[in-house]
Amino acid sequence: MGGLQWPAHMHRRHRGPAMTRKTLPVALVQERNHGSAADNLEVIEARVAEAARQGAKLVLLQELHNGAYFCQHECVDEFDLAETIPGPSTERLGALAKRHGVVLVSSLFEKRATGLYHNTAVVFDADGSTAGKYRKMHIPDDPGFYEKFYFTPGDLGFEPIDTSVGRLGVLVCWDQWYPEAARLMALAGAELLLYPTAIGWDPDDDQAEKNRQRDAWILSHRGHAVANGLPVLSCNRVGHEASPIGASGIDFWGNSHVLGPQGEFIAEAGGDATILACEVDLGRSEDVRRIWPFLRDRRIDAYDDLLRRYRD
Repeated sequence: MGGLQWPAHMHRRHRGPAMTRKTLPVALVQERNHGSAADNLEVIEARVAEAARQGAKLVLLQELHNGAYFCQHECVDEFDLAETIPGPSTERLGALAKRHGVVLVSSLFEKRATGLYHNTAVVFDADGSTAGKYRKMHIPDDPGFYEKFYFTPGDLGFEPIDTSVGRLGVLVCWDQWYPEAARLMALAGAELLLYPTAIGWDPDDDQAEKNRQRDAWILSHRGHAVANGLPVLSCNRVGHEASPIGASGIDFWGNSHVLGPQGEFIAEAGGDATILACEVDLGRSEDVRRIWPFLRDRRIDAYDDLLRRYRD
């Protein structure tokens, strides 16, 4: 990757003493469904162990990693998959984070109470403790993605989670299409934006439509990185998952990626199960925000209409 290009009037010699850089080794576990929560967690344990051996200090898992993407249909029996937080999965994942000394970002189907469920990301610190959780705020209801039947919109707000590796702005999948969510995390001091994701295309679509969907998804993440001057990590699942109601199912396209604060690719996966590992230079956000001070130039006095559904 090329280095940051500085304008002539802001040459490096005018920047004063060199800053102390903070480089964070990260890993994204891009996986397929292996049939059951027990099987998936066993694979996750092996993948996190390998990521730790590669030096990762932050590991991001995909959305709803314990099983298949069950939201392809509406069926009350699927609520049996939900579990409390804390619960069996958080106990196992917390122990996993502690065993390998990594900050681990997970994604679970939370049973908050009888009849009340959330799509919840849980972050474990390197000592195994629960650093915090985020409940998915934007809930889709589209063909093959019937999430409104299962998930109550989150009520924890857009609050970053403090960990031993930094302040994490954790969002989940459908949140990735909303610049407001990324911006509010940035305004609250997030140092990175992280997206556990389950997104794919209809196998019956032609290749041009598939490419447009995937490219739009990546472009959205690059926009969040640029607009907020922050690294972005997005971890997607892979593999075909059949529809329980006879539709075409979903081909999850993978393409997990790590972006720098100018939207540049630091690392990108293909369509197979893999561990995507790289290093993120957290000091670049300071560099980029000094030359592109978007937060400074926001017209907060003129944005009241953003609180309206639409300007009729």
